[in-house]
Amino acid sequence: MELLKERIRKDGKIKEGNVLKVDSFLNHQMDVKLFHEMGLEFKKRFANEEINKILTIEASGIGIACIVAEVFDVPVVFAKKSQTKNIAGDVYTTKVESYTHGRVYDIIVSKEYLGKDDKVLIIDDFLANGKALEGLIDLVQGAGAKVAGAGIVIEKGFQPGGKFIRDRGVHLESLAIVESMDEKTGEIVFK
Repeated sequence: MELLKERIRKDGKIKEGNVLKVDSFLNHQMDVKLFHEMGLEFKKRFANEEINKILTIEASGIGIACIVAEVFDVPVVFAKKSQTKNIAGDVYTTKVESYTHGRVYDIIVSKEYLGKDDKVLIIDDFLANGKALEGLIDLVQGAGAKVAGAGIVIEKGFQPGGKFIRDRGVHLESLAIVESMDEKTGEIVFK
C-alpha cells in the first residue's frame, strides 16, 4: 500500500535493535483517515473470505482493528494481556512473547466472544517474529473458530514471523513489508 509506505518513509524513525518507531501516526497518535484507507485495503485483500469477527491484541492493535471492523461491519474483540475483574467465567488463554517489550504475556479472550461459528480476521500493527500472531491464531483455533486470515499493517520481512505464519497456511496480508532498515542513514527499503 503505497500511501502507508510513503507515511513510513516520511515519519518513521529507526531505533536501535531493528525497532521502527511509527507512533506519530500508528500506535500512539493515530491517523484515523489513514486507518480508514488501510481498512478499505484489508477489505479488498480479504474480499473472498467470509468474516464475522475481527480479533486483535491489546494495546496498539486496537485502534486499527476498530476501523477495520467498521469497514467490514463486524464486531471487534481484543485479547487482554492480563486477567481483570471484567472478564469473569470461562476464557481462552495462551502465552505470547512481545518482540517490542521483550517479555511474555498471558493473553485472554472470554469464551463469550469467540466461538465455533466465528470466522475471524486477525488484525495487528506489526509482525516481527510472529509470536503475538501465533498466540492469536491458537486462541481462535482453541475456540473451534476459523482463522479467515491475518492482516498486518507493517511486516518486518527480514525477521522470521511472516514466513512462519505463511508456512502454517494462514492467509496473511501485510500492507507494508520492510525488507531492510538502516539506523545510521534512516533508509527503509520495502519489498
